[in-house]
Amino acid sequence: MEKLARLILRRRTAVIVTFLALAAVAAVLWTGVTVNDSMADYLPEDAPSTVALRTMEEEFTQSVPNARVMVPGVTVREALTIKEKLAAIDGVTQTLWLDDVLDPLTPVEVADQDIVETYYKDGTALISVTIENGREIETIAEIRTLITDAGAIEGDAVHSAVTRKMAGSEALKAALFLIPLILVLLLFTTRSWLEPLLFLVSIGVSVLISMGMNFFFGDISFMTSSVAPVLQLAVSLDYAIFLLTAYREARETESDPMRAMLTAMKRSFTSVSASALTTIFGFLALVCMRFRIGADLGLNLAKGVVLSLISVMVFLPALTLACTKLLDRTVHKSLLPSFDKPARVITKLRIPALILVLIFVVPSYLAQSRNLFTYGMGELEYTTREAADERAVRETFGRSIATVVLVPKGDPAREALLSEALTDIPHVTGVVSYASTVGAQIPTEYLDADTLSQLYSDNYARLIVYADTEKEGDDAFAVVEGVRGAASMYYDGALTLGESVSLYDMRDSITSDATLVNWLAIAAIALVLLLTFRSISLPVILVLTIETSIWINLAVPYFKGTVLCYTGFLIINTVQLGATVDYAILFTDLYREYRQTLPPLKAVTRAASSAMPSILTSASILAGAGFILQFVSTNDIVSQLGGLLGRGTALSAAMVCLFLPAALTFLDPVIRHTTLGFLKKEDVK
Repeated sequence: MEKLARLILRRRTAVIVTFLALAAVAAVLWTGVTVNDSMADYLPEDAPSTVALRTMEEEFTQSVPNARVMVPGVTVREALTIKEKLAAIDGVTQTLWLDDVLDPLTPVEVADQDIVETYYKDGTALISVTIENGREIETIAEIRTLITDAGAIEGDAVHSAVTRKMAGSEALKAALFLIPLILVLLLFTTRSWLEPLLFLVSIGVSVLISMGMNFFFGDISFMTSSVAPVLQLAVSLDYAIFLLTAYREARETESDPMRAMLTAMKRSFTSVSASALTTIFGFLALVCMRFRIGADLGLNLAKGVVLSLISVMVFLPALTLACTKLLDRTVHKSLLPSFDKPARVITKLRIPALILVLIFVVPSYLAQSRNLFTYGMGELEYTTREAADERAVRETFGRSIATVVLVPKGDPAREALLSEALTDIPHVTGVVSYASTVGAQIPTEYLDADTLSQLYSDNYARLIVYADTEKEGDDAFAVVEGVRGAASMYYDGALTLGESVSLYDMRDSITSDATLVNWLAIAAIALVLLLTFRSISLPVILVLTIETSIWINLAVPYFKGTVLCYTGFLIINTVQLGATVDYAILFTDLYREYRQTLPPLKAVTRAASSAMPSILTSASILAGAGFILQFVSTNDIVSQLGGLLGRGTALSAAMVCLFLPAALTFLDPVIRHTTLGFLKKEDVK
């Protein structure tokens, strides 16, 4: 370690240039990283809707319609012309309108008006469009040019376009809010005006490298794009603070900056590594989620923390030595007040705090397990145009959620019976199939190739069922169950897919993730604590302290009657545990140190006085990052996760400062007998 540290410091110019060059290249690569906003893509491979989607992609060239284009004030002939122009737009793979669902020989005036008014009402046409995945932004822009301001477009493709446009800009916007907050907070805890900038540069470089590396790993989820950079910055700053604090202390006894930095690197390596490991293991627990968006976020966050650790132990020492003269010139007195009085107050409040926590712990645990959830992307805060479009389409034609049914090809009569059964399901507004569009009695040879390819592949017949429900909820899921039930009555090998179907499968397939991932995170972090403290009791006390704060945090939505996004609920368990257990580690480590020469009450008071500045600074930064994400994000999942992180971090800090002192003092005899070398002087009681 010392040889490596000396090499880093001697070649500090090369180290600085290398890291800055890597950051510059990564910043360019970051702009080319694709953001995937499809929740369905992260479902387990064996989920029924995933199997169905894979089958449809193999069998059919056209996907399910993902946008609805409304054009007012047109005749049927004019609507057909607009449909042709829509089909010619680059990025549009399929269009569907009245002429595709009615017998071509049947005049509109005598056709079933329920079917007609699904696509054409009072001179207004509604054309279903399939937009190629990944090309939503430019394709929607061309469609809007064609239909002008008089027309409107809404649907999943619009949702995707907004999400992709916002993902990068929201991360940047969050950083613009967070960086000034960090600078202000760090000015109070540092002794040089330059130190906060060194912190930000060292962690900022690792953030850029981490996000740029995603270019080589394919796309990332919308959640990773929005959350990972901000969380990495907020979580990793502690490592830089540990190193430069050790360096500042070493400079007081060592005049040579290089020797002082060597001492600081050796002193801080263990604490920084232990802190990073608990966070990394907490994030890696997400990899075990069957819902693979957890793996995407967990791997990215773990990768980011590893890169932050490398940056702090390699780049920051080199950068600090290069800026030694500037650091010395910008020294200032500590702006933080003494925490001796608050520490004494905390010691006096330990019994009320313990009683309060014991009162709330069981109700909170029960309440957090009874939350109500949504499973999709949630609603987006659309711009004025997008919101107006969605409102206009839904006011005229209502909602429309598409579900695709794939059945074995070869029995048109059975398809006709299934079409009728599907039509009878409550909330179903229409069914597009060969039987309902053309008629089971008309041979397929009479149909043009384009129309036929939308309904039949070599092995499957495709039926598209439209319902007037939300994407998820009791009514939407009842339709999914009804469609699957009807299909199973006529076919053994029927497959279903669509957004509501994916959310239905998500509800059924990932709800077991919470328990598994949470216990894995607890076990991994407890193992790190066991090795760090060589104790059986301390890992239990520390993990219980943070877990209690998590239960209280997640009980708040239950008591408020708020519906949670299940993805945010899953992730906050491990993120809050992995990111805030460091506060408990710092407090306990200081308590153990002071306990060598002091009795429990005095040791915990000294520990509180020493730990509170670091805990409050770190917690303020992480909580600030969470609340900023809640404020800037237009996505329900990211916004909710930010709010949970902000409140959860504050609760973790409060539990460490109020509950942990009580636990350590009351359980001191247990700790002494279950911790190797806890007291070097056995006569200290």
